[in-house]
Amino acid sequence: MDGKSCCSPANPDVPDSSFPDPGFRRINTGATEGMRRLAGGSFQMGNERDYGFPADGEDPVHQVNVSPFYIDETTVTNEQFNGFINETGYKTEAEQFGWSFVFQGLLTPKQLARVKNRALGSEWWCRIDGATWRNPEGPGTHIKKRWQHPVVHVTWHDAMAYATWAGKRLATEAEWEYAARGGVEFGNRFPWGDELEPDGKHRMNVWQGSFPHTNTTADGHYGTAPARAYRANGFGLSQMTGNIWEWCWDWFDPSYYAKSPADNPTGPTENLTNRRVMRGGSFLCHEGYCNRYRVDARNSNTPDSSSSNTGFRCVRAI
Repeated sequence: MDGKSCCSPANPDVPDSSFPDPGFRRINTGATEGMRRLAGGSFQMGNERDYGFPADGEDPVHQVNVSPFYIDETTVTNEQFNGFINETGYKTEAEQFGWSFVFQGLLTPKQLARVKNRALGSEWWCRIDGATWRNPEGPGTHIKKRWQHPVVHVTWHDAMAYATWAGKRLATEAEWEYAARGGVEFGNRFPWGDELEPDGKHRMNVWQGSFPHTNTTADGHYGTAPARAYRANGFGLSQMTGNIWEWCWDWFDPSYYAKSPADNPTGPTENLTNRRVMRGGSFLCHEGYCNRYRVDARNSNTPDSSSSNTGFRCVRAI
């Protein structure tokens, strides 16, 4: 296994050709409540150590300079996303398509018995009709007790729609890694250091046990955790790793680091893979499969894909 099968499945049916590239803009009109102002600066981006995935293009390590920016302290929550929906009437792509991917462990035995379609090669991902951000495990489930959990089942397009409404945007991959490192210029595997569980304490929501069948929930959570469930990093940002994957602005190109500009890189100018960058890992990550719950790990998916472990947070310029 290449370590990606557990990450997040791609929508195999819907082409992305109807969405033009919106073009990168440094938006600075949104409110800054619930955001942290980061001073910007230089850091060493990437990973050349032996625990990475060469196919993801985690190397070469290269110096990056980012300008000051604001970033959400947490991923966008169900409550925040609900405000956007109520004001705009927006329909997410999962709602338009009529289905989304749900991890099998979140489904009841009755639901599992009715599953007809699973993601090829990662059959723990089930196509569930009616699964949306509001009904995360399909009809009969709801977010009533999950208002402070991150919104999931949102595509890159959905995340962009919310960010535009809020007067913000998605972080570039470089901004995201700078923020996730929490003030450490280079070398930390996680926002707090190299040790997964310092002093035996859980610092993020990832899979505990043997993936994909046994999760001991030793960290206190089986699915998503509330957006502020764990201690924030050095910049005051919560759960930059684990819990859910976070959409970034950039198109994904595994060879990009070798040609990335040093100042405020915004990713490839061409769409070579039809995939957008995702960062941070999720509650399904496990060192034996998806060792991508690191500040330097990269992942990607098609921008029309949604699942029960994918969401986002926003940034804005100073």
